[in-house]
Parts: sequence; structure tokens; C-alpha cells
Amino acid sequence: MTIAAAQVIEILRAAGEPSRLRILALLARGELAVMELSHILDQSQPRVSRHLKLLTEAGLVERFPDGAWVFYRLTETGEPRGAANAILGLIDPNDAVLARDADRLLGVQAGRSAEAASYFARNAARWDEIRSLYVSEADVEAAILAAAGAGPFKRLIDLGSGSGRMLNLLAPAAECAIGLDLSQQMLNIARNHAAEAGLSHIELRHGDIFDTRLPSAQADLVVVHQVLHYLSDPAAAVAEAARLVAPGGKLLIVDFAPHRLEFLRELHQHRRLGLSDEEMRRWLAGAGLKPAALKALPPATGEGLTVNIWSASRPASSVASGPGK
Repeated sequence: MTIAAAQVIEILRAAGEPSRLRILALLARGELAVMELSHILDQSQPRVSRHLKLLTEAGLVERFPDGAWVFYRLTETGEPRGAANAILGLIDPNDAVLARDADRLLGVQAGRSAEAASYFARNAARWDEIRSLYVSEADVEAAILAAAGAGPFKRLIDLGSGSGRMLNLLAPAAECAIGLDLSQQMLNIARNHAAEAGLSHIELRHGDIFDTRLPSAQADLVVVHQVLHYLSDPAAAVAEAARLVAPGGKLLIVDFAPHRLEFLRELHQHRRLGLSDEEMRRWLAGAGLKPAALKALPPATGEGLTVNIWSASRPASSVASGPGK
């Protein structure tokens, strides 16, 4: 990798300041909003925004608005990302300041998780009712069945399975099915739904979508349904889901298109107000999958949310990257 001398100088100027170096180290752990960085660094939001502006102008950081919020992450590819990796690689991993920042980041993430867990616990029993407020579930499920195909599937994995609706919908065509969720309340409801449907071959586990501990390339259908908009790092979740897809298998992702309904952050713990087709296709291709055409389902009225269905397959001759877990 080579970079023009002028760009090298710009990158070094941007990174060569203590607070901006700390920001780079934090963003290497995942995307963050300005107010989260402000809390971790114990600096004002205007000051943090100034640092982020300089890092963005140098190409080290990407800025992407999401409704009234703005998120930042390290540039995903190219020479600036390589330069950022090289700079961060020179830092002592035991550096006291960065270690303190990492601890405060864990505190921010733990706070998010606690709020989400509380929300899911309060709303688990009426989860399907809440979801149905936004779009016709009948239309969405028909489109999901069409995108998944008729099967049969040897192994189905549903990540963030919630009340188990996707398992009930798709598991009849699967020899075995696994559902993972972090909410025990959701898992209990999913177990009841599976039992009521007579689906004895479904296994429900308490598990993390970022670290499923499932073996690589073993599932011919992986589903991530209405999960990513809750997550702090949806790209990492997509990568983990893709890792599970077997050669010739398929990944289905169902989520909202970008929107501006800010109340969903406060009332329903949505972190991202939808996901764009551009970023999703980039994440899928980066994980070694071949995206198909997007299926968009607009709401019946202009006040609802558009549901997007992304389908991506792994070529039959390829093998999923990453170690098995």
C-alpha cells in the first residue's frame, strides 16, 4: 500500500493529537454516536465534533447521519483504513488512557444492553402486536417464504429469534432448526409457540448474535429478522451471520428501510433508523456472499415503515471465512 505524501501528512496531522487518537481507538471497536464519544472522553460534544470533522476530512473516519443522530466509524476500506490500522497497531495494548476509554465504552454498551433487555422483558408478551403496527406481517411473511425458497433445509438458524415467528414460519421445511436470542423472556415465548405448532425439532438457545459459537458454513438457511436496527454494530452481526452460511446456502435479512421516525429510538430502543441497501450490499459482499435483488415492501399508508428483504447466497464452491466456534 502506498499513499501520496500530501495524504500521509494529512493523516498524521489528524491522528497526531491525543483525543483524536483515542477516538480512532474507540471507533476501531465499533460505530459510535457523538454523544457516546463525548461521554467516554469526558469532553463537550462541540469539541468531539471538531475532532471528528478533522478525522473525517483526512479520510480516517466515515460520518453517516441516521435521523436526528449522526454515527461515526473507521473508514471501511482503502489506504486511509490501512494507515489507521498501522497507527493503532503501534500503540501499547496496555496503554492506561486507552484502557480506561475501553472500560468506559464497555459501560456505555452495558447501559444499552440493560435498556434493551428491560424493553424486551416488558414487551415480550405483545411483541408480535408491536411489530404488526408498522407493516403487514402477512405480506412480509409471504415475501420471506418466496425469498427462502421451498427447501427442504437441512439446517436453519434464526439469529435474534424473538418470539419465534420466523422459526414457526420456516422450520416446517427444515430437518433441524436453531434459534438464538439474548432475552430469556423471548425464548420462553418462542418455546411455547414452537410447542403449540408441534415443532419438536427446534432448539432454542440463549446466545449472542455477535458471537454465536456455532460452527462455520453449516447452515443452508440463516435468518436475521428485525434485529439489526437494535444493534450498535450491525455490520459485525451480518459478518457473523454470513460465517454460518454453507456453500450453496442463503442468508435472509429482514429490516426497515431508512426512515425518520425518531420516537422509535426512545420508545422502542431502535438504535438505527433503518438500513440502506447500499451499506447492506457492501456488508454482504464483504462477507463473501452474493446479494440478490432487494425486495422492498412499502407500508399501506405513508405513515408506516418500509420493510426490506435482503437475500444473499454463498457460491457452492466457496467456504465461509473465519474460524468455527
